[in-house]
Formats: sequence, structure tokens, C-alpha cells
Amino acid sequence: MQSMNRRALTGLAVAAALLPGVALAADSKNQGYLVDTITGNIVTSATTGLCVRTSDWTPARAVAQCDPDLVKKAPPPAPKPEAKPAPKPEAKPKPKKPAMMNVELKLSVQNFDFDKATMRDDQRKEIDEWMTKQWKGVTLGALIVTGHTDRIGSAAYNKKLSEARAQTVKDYVVGKGVDQKLIFWEGKGFANPVPVTKFCDNKMSRKQLIECLAPNRRVDIEAVGQKPKPAPKPKPETKPEAKPEAKPKP
Repeated sequence: MQSMNRRALTGLAVAAALLPGVALAADSKNQGYLVDTITGNIVTSATTGLCVRTSDWTPARAVAQCDPDLVKKAPPPAPKPEAKPAPKPEAKPKPKKPAMMNVELKLSVQNFDFDKATMRDDQRKEIDEWMTKQWKGVTLGALIVTGHTDRIGSAAYNKKLSEARAQTVKDYVVGKGVDQKLIFWEGKGFANPVPVTKFCDNKMSRKQLIECLAPNRRVDIEAVGQKPKPAPKPKPETKPEAKPEAKPKP
């Protein structure tokens, strides 16, 4: 039966070669089957419905339309891996603001020269050390500068002298970088003497009295601001009490 079909197909191929509009696949893209040159379709047998093969046909030239059993089915395309969304960057925790504490720092620059508003080198050094050590980590809120004098002389004169001393110290700290908008200054003359100077007797000689009243010739500085609270100290670990060793029974 197979040989009869093959003969029939071969006969059809010969017959088709004689028909107009039909060409052998040798002249077309498909060289294994007879192709209609008008439509470009493979010619099939009117009786069997099989594709008409040419003499050049080999299993390697089989097509799925005519010989599906001979054509290897292409494996289905591998599924594309799902694109994973890019990981969101972890939100960095905002740094906690340190707890603040109010601070009040004071310095009394004493022993100004009698009847003078200028500062000596030792007084400048005293202010420098105070600012360097005590102001560390402090956010300044205000600086209050108050000038004073001893009781020698008139009240009006000493008021001006005390203001001049306060002005001298104020200008000095501004030169050290303190914003002058934060500074409040005034002079109080001899209105607020240092308590110890109450023992200075006016019966003393002028030189002795001037020396005794030296602590009153001063400028008081008060710095007000804030700085971070110190971290709490860790609590010491409490070790469990050692149990007394059991005495051996007699």
C-alpha cells in the first residue's frame, strides 16, 4: 500500500510539472514539496490530501504542515523570570537630639587698677581660660557684663568708670567671637561692694585703703546657655551573694 501511494505521489509530481502555474520545489524555498507558483502554497493530492513530495524530498526537509511526525516540536519558550522590584533603601533612623540642660557660668575679674578701665594681661588670660574650659559644648543664650568700682570718689564718677570697665570686657569677648547681640552690659559704680571689703576702714592711709578695696574694682560676667546632658552612668552589676559552704556532718 505504501509503495502504491509513493507511486501515486510520484505520478502526481510528474503531472503537476506539466501543469501551468505549478513548479518544483527545487526552484522555490521549499525543495522537498511541489509548490504552486501562483499562490505559493504546497500542492496536495486531490484524492489523498497528502502533500506532493518532489524527488529531492528527505526527512530533513519535512515541514510540520505535511509531515508533522517528522518535525521536532520546538520546546515552549522558557518563562521569563519575573523582574523583582528593586529593594527599597532602608530608611536611616534620624539621630536623636541630645537632652539639653540649662547652665549658668560666672566669673568675677577683680583687682582692676585704681581709677582705670583697662585690663592687664593676667585678667585677659583669666577670661580666656574661663571661656575655653567652662564654655565647652555650651550654646550661649546671653552674656551679662557688669562693671563695679570701689567707694573712693563720687557716685557719678564711679558710675561712668564702672561702665567703662564693663565696656572694656564686652569689647574683649566680642573680639573672641561672641556675638555682641547676645551681650548685655551695665555699670553699677560702688553700689554692690564685695562683703569682705566692709572691714576696710576709711582711717587707713590712702594707699592701704586703695589696696584693701581692690576686690571691688571688678567686672562680673555671667554666661547663660544650654549644653547636652551627660550620659547616665551604667548601674554596677550586682553579683549574687555567695552561699556559705555546707559544713560536713560530724
